[in-house]
Amino acid sequence: MATLLPEILYECNGQAPAPSKDFYQLIVSRSEVIIRWWKISLRSEFREARPGELRESHEDFLDDSTLHAQIGIIFGPKTLNHVTNLCRGRYDFMERLPEALILYILTFLDLEDIAQLSQVSHTFQKICNSEQLWEHIVEQSCDRVTPEMRSLAQELGWKQFFFTNKLQLQLQLRRRRERQENQEIFFD
Repeated sequence: MATLLPEILYECNGQAPAPSKDFYQLIVSRSEVIIRWWKISLRSEFREARPGELRESHEDFLDDSTLHAQIGIIFGPKTLNHVTNLCRGRYDFMERLPEALILYILTFLDLEDIAQLSQVSHTFQKICNSEQLWEHIVEQSCDRVTPEMRSLAQELGWKQFFFTNKLQLQLQLRRRRERQENQEIFFD
């Protein structure tokens, strides 16, 4: 599975908290953690400051509490947690898959499984509530999707359309037809 990983596992940029204007770059590769910084200051003692770089192996990074604190301050605790997980070899391969492939996989799941998967992360919540997934679910659960039903589903949203009971859908379709007929009469 490690062969599926790119050389650069994670990369982000950030600025140190105020009043500092220093700029930082954090890169996690397969073998090391790299942090680069650029001092940005109007003060004369920092005018000649050159960019810096620190490279540590994953093992050394996990033992470096000072660097942990610095990354936590600059990039935040979520980024620090993500980087330490990467250094421990905890990769989330599922989130690295293309969205189209994840959608395809989801089409084989039960509704209960989709509901649980949507609680895993923001990425999966977005995919599990996507119009493409729910359009597929509606098409698989209905014998036939008429153009009128498709139009209503696009208006309501495919997920809402799926969870609306048949009587309510029939009522909404009837009202829609009546509105269209009234508009045709009005414009004639």
